Amino acid sequence: MAKGILGRKIGMTQIFDENGMLVPVTVVDVRDNVVLQQKTEEIDGYVATQLGFETKREKLSNKPEKGHAAKANTEPKRFVREIRFPNFENELTKLSVGDVVEPSIFEAGDYVDVIGTSKGKGFQGVIKRHNQRTGPQTHGSRFHRRPGSMGSVKGNIKGKKLPGQMGNVKTTIQNLRIVAVDTENQVLLISGNIPGPKKGLVVIQSAVKKAV
Repeated sequence: MAKGILGRKIGMTQIFDENGMLVPVTVVDVRDNVVLQQKTEEIDGYVATQLGFETKREKLSNKPEKGHAAKANTEPKRFVREIRFPNFENELTKLSVGDVVEPSIFEAGDYVDVIGTSKGKGFQGVIKRHNQRTGPQTHGSRFHRRPGSMGSVKGNIKGKKLPGQMGNVKTTIQNLRIVAVDTENQVLLISGNIPGPKKGLVVIQSAVKKAV
């Protein structure tokens, strides 16, 4: 059964699993997830669950945000995202507007896809941005860290690997395993690393390439 939740990346640590193996994990804070709206095929043309995450002060909220949150009998949320599973039965659609989504919706051993915004690296060259090789480092060489031959690119440069903005894009890492669910502290421990910096927003949902 497909499911999902929003969270903030806290950082990384490591724990020992049931087999005594050391596992690197990312800790994600998932407290304060509330169902704000249920999108339906009849009204909206598609099925999705809209979640609100992290309460923000009413002083920082506008009138539409306050009204939308009031329908769910909750406070305005800092982040609002939709989670949809077109080809899977969705466990979130069984929830009512105003229900709190607990981390216990997941279990240890579940596989998830984590969506976040990668760290911005600024303007970078082809060596760092595209992992290309450097040229000769000897004296006299005019090709150290520059792009390779452009060839005949006039009018056909689209897709060419060139220097430019790196990072700060939507990124998905698939098939990560839920190592542990801490219901007391409202956190999930996910194997490996996930996109984004510390305190970055992430969307955690059932892996689409695994049986759900």
